[in-house]
Amino acid sequence: MMDQELILAKLKTVNDPELHKSIVDLHMVRSIDIETPGQVSVDIALTVAGCPLHERIEQEVKTALLELPDVAEVLVNLSVMNAEERKTTFAAAFGSSSAKSTAEDRKIGPLPGQTTTQGLAATKTSILGIASGKGGVGKSTVTANLAIALSRLGYRVGLMDLDIYGFSQGRMFGASGGANSNDRDQILPWLYHNVSLVSMGMFVPEDQAVIWRGPMLGKMMDQFFQDVAWPELDFLLIDLPPGTGDVALNVAQKLTAAKLIMVTTPQPVATHVARRAAEVALRARQPILGVIENMSYLTCPHGEVLRLFGEGGGQALADELSVPLLGQIPLEPEVRQGGDVGAPVTSEPELGPAGQVFLDIAQKIARAVGR
Repeated sequence: MMDQELILAKLKTVNDPELHKSIVDLHMVRSIDIETPGQVSVDIALTVAGCPLHERIEQEVKTALLELPDVAEVLVNLSVMNAEERKTTFAAAFGSSSAKSTAEDRKIGPLPGQTTTQGLAATKTSILGIASGKGGVGKSTVTANLAIALSRLGYRVGLMDLDIYGFSQGRMFGASGGANSNDRDQILPWLYHNVSLVSMGMFVPEDQAVIWRGPMLGKMMDQFFQDVAWPELDFLLIDLPPGTGDVALNVAQKLTAAKLIMVTTPQPVATHVARRAAEVALRARQPILGVIENMSYLTCPHGEVLRLFGEGGGQALADELSVPLLGQIPLEPEVRQGGDVGAPVTSEPELGPAGQVFLDIAQKIARAVGR
């Protein structure tokens, strides 16, 4: 015997492919009708018109309900949410749904003076966006190591992984576990290597792709800006996605106190694209603090220096922008290995050549912002 309760329970097994939660929990199921024996009609509200994954949602609803013994036919009507319904769905998707745990359970110590990202912008916190023109130049590796290096110098450091589609800071820091919240439903950052960290890795498994359109991307950015309970910080580093898209523009518009650090490799193809990204920042009147050249050279066992990606690109970019070249990071296997296992080279007790360069750059950054 079919009833709506049974059908609703079955629909709870169908997840929205973008928000990764049950369509029932996301309030996407508007109505269920059982008009004739064996036939079920379901009205599913999509978040936006023209959803590219609507066929997948429709098929998964049909597949799930046809598993019920008394269901022979499933009719799915797809409609579109209004603004109020969409707000409710996003609240269900991005609000605190993870089981809350104690601070001791999640390595989160007491966080006096918690505030939002936009609240930090109104304090003396130095907000630094780490940017690049193209992917593959090591921007996230540089960000992670700079954060830990600044912490080694005695500063209170936070890191926001805003590379929503290519999030990687969780792995680089060895962080794991879902998001937790305080009693105001604000996200509590992870705390690893003495750095407070937020990333998409809190919300989706590391091996799961984030397939989002603009509205969801914008909502996630707003969540990071407005709903993270940061401790008191001296520095907040923001790992930006490569290029000049919505995320970089939102940071420039919403966090007007943020300064940029451009990361490039020595090769012209990287520096030329980085120059375009810097141009967007300058048009947004966002100051650029300096340039970091990554993968600058490889020192062989016998002391020979190889410049695999060319030479002088970072300095040339810095000269074009009239900013300092903050440092040249050598190409070392340990830098890559450290990021892969959650132990960046700057977290090691004894710093190698690359770790020392990161520490030197961190000192220059601190001086540049008046620390």
